[in-house]
Amino acid sequence: MLYLQWTKAQRRRNCFLALCLLLIFSDSVFAQKEIYREEQDNKLYYFGLSLSAVRSRFQIEHDPSFLQQDSILVAEPGNAPGLSLRLVAALNLTHRFELRFNPGLIFTDRPILYKLNPNYPGDFDQGFNVKKSVESIVTTFPLDLKFKSDRIGNFRVYMLGGVKADIDLASNAKKRKADDQVKIGKYSYGVEGGIGFNFYRKSVTISPELKISNGLNNLHDRNPNLSFSRVIDRIQSRMIIFTIHLEG
Repeated sequence: MLYLQWTKAQRRRNCFLALCLLLIFSDSVFAQKEIYREEQDNKLYYFGLSLSAVRSRFQIEHDPSFLQQDSILVAEPGNAPGLSLRLVAALNLTHRFELRFNPGLIFTDRPILYKLNPNYPGDFDQGFNVKKSVESIVTTFPLDLKFKSDRIGNFRVYMLGGVKADIDLASNAKKRKADDQVKIGKYSYGVEGGIGFNFYRKSVTISPELKISNGLNNLHDRNPNLSFSRVIDRIQSRMIIFTIHLEG
């Protein structure tokens, strides 16, 4: 039921975002003939704000001991929605290339789903299907290089790629929890890449963007004495981020 509710909600959000993009695109490309904000291409730098919808999850690698025990049958990551608020600081390097710094906060809740062996009812008192959610408030510092196409009226396409460093302000790695806690480290780094579109308006540039962000380091603070932690070796961050940039 939770999966069906999430699927329906995701479909509604996707339809809404698609409608917004269609309206923006049709108004910018077909309705407007006046060229807006040509001066932005000649600025050395500019600033803006970003609002993002985030779909995040963990990438999990099991510890070898997972195959040597029978109490936990499945340990796998689940998807979860999130929200991000950021600032934009961009530096025009050339006509084609731009360096962008996009720091901000990401609010998300990444679950790990367990299926327990019903033949071991005395080992756990939480049922046989258990979800452990790892709440995170991440301060992210991505630095991206953008490759921009030529303008077509008030429209432009760009691609980007770069690196990022994250600090989880809600990290539970140093907290003392119960025996069912999966502990996550505070610091992360990774790479990201994506594609976006610039729609130039009279007073602002609206830039929808889709980006994939992958963490490289192991976040898991493994404890072999904790039931839900010892079956997992590595945990890495994975995110799909849809962003609307409002650029001045």
